[in-house]
Amino acid sequence: MFGEADFSTSENSPAYPIWKMEWFKLAIRLRGSVAPIIFPRVLFFAFLGLAISGLYNWGYPVSLPFLSNVITNVVFNLVLGLLLVFRTNTAYDRYWEGRKLWGQIVVTTRNLSRQIWVNVRESDKDLDRSDKTATLNLLNAFALTTKLTLRKEEPNAEIEALVTPKQYQELKEAKTPALKLITWISYYLQSQYEKERLSSYQFTALNQLLDNLVEGFTGCDRISKTPIPVSYAIYLKRVTLIYCLALPFQSVATVGWWTGLIVGVISFVLLGIEQIGNEIEDPFGLDPNDLPLDTICKTLQDNLEDLQKTSPL
Repeated sequence: MFGEADFSTSENSPAYPIWKMEWFKLAIRLRGSVAPIIFPRVLFFAFLGLAISGLYNWGYPVSLPFLSNVITNVVFNLVLGLLLVFRTNTAYDRYWEGRKLWGQIVVTTRNLSRQIWVNVRESDKDLDRSDKTATLNLLNAFALTTKLTLRKEEPNAEIEALVTPKQYQELKEAKTPALKLITWISYYLQSQYEKERLSSYQFTALNQLLDNLVEGFTGCDRISKTPIPVSYAIYLKRVTLIYCLALPFQSVATVGWWTGLIVGVISFVLLGIEQIGNEIEDPFGLDPNDLPLDTICKTLQDNLEDLQKTSPL
């Protein structure tokens, strides 16, 4: 979406193209994996399986083979499987929609900044060029403010460097700083139109691009403020817990001392799928699996700086 330059060649970068890594190297990679998060839970179920196998071999009646048909066929195949698939698909839909919305913000910002820089006529070159630069800084601040808003953070030094002290103070007091920035850009376009430095067609087109920015921000804000229903998340965890707790009792008579290992592997698979959904349902945070918003904003900042260095041929 934003070019080859956005991908770092360092494997430590969140934007590193993982498809270039060797298969086995990627399979055992911990960074970005949910394995460290679910490991304590997997260990608990594995030790439970080991304890059940010990009790079984010491003669205690802990084998409950009748659970096999009930738990495996009903809970796992029909309920747990469907819940996990639906959970993961829903979370990925949110992740992908967030990426498309940020792509919309990037494309719109590039088009809007280019048209402002080229199409707004200048009468006083120094003053008008300074106003254009300030407006492009507001566009840069919009992207950064959107990122901070989605992460539930306040305007910071990055924003302060792009606006006037008065504007920065207003942004800190605003309930929705990103929309205030859009309003300031709209005022600039209106003033240029009234000074007849923009035609009515250009003015309408530029305002449409501003509407697209608002649409992108609103879509991201909707994803951020609409979490997966708590009741659904609780129910999925309960069903997973019931299955993993029942598994050693139904399999110990068949696998014996291997119960702990088998239970550990199966719980690793189930808990891993469930945790992946948790990781990507809110794609705007700072987790390794979240969208690389810092990289996107830095690329956009570079684009705007390059544009300001451009002059007619």
